[in-house]
Amino acid sequence: QVRLVESGGGSVQAGGSLRLSCEVSGYSYNGYCMAWFRQAPGKEREGVAALDSDGHTTYAESVKGRFAISQDNAKNILYLQMNSLQPEDTAMYYCAADSRVWVGSLLLQERRYNYWGQGTQVTVSS
Repeated sequence: QVRLVESGGGSVQAGGSLRLSCEVSGYSYNGYCMAWFRQAPGKEREGVAALDSDGHTTYAESVKGRFAISQDNAKNILYLQMNSLQPEDTAMYYCAADSRVWVGSLLLQERRYNYWGQGTQVTVSS
């Protein structure tokens, strides 16, 4: 059974940094698309950063240059390094995975993913 467990959320001041982790179990890590999504209160879930099955990255315009997605294949962990955080980054952050092949902007579409974690809260104060 596929399981994704996020951690690393918290409260920081504007300009600060956080690193989110997503521990993956229940399937072969290689060959899956992986992504981070976020959902702020009253807003739709949006794709933030993604890795395709070849390791290529895709980012939302709002986080380019500030966030970085990476993975540790040996440990089956997906990371999201978030720098220069702003109050508008406040949201619940979710890890997602799918075994199908998606590329480019498709990687940031919620409906492309079958597996989801429970989320970790990130709060940025001004």
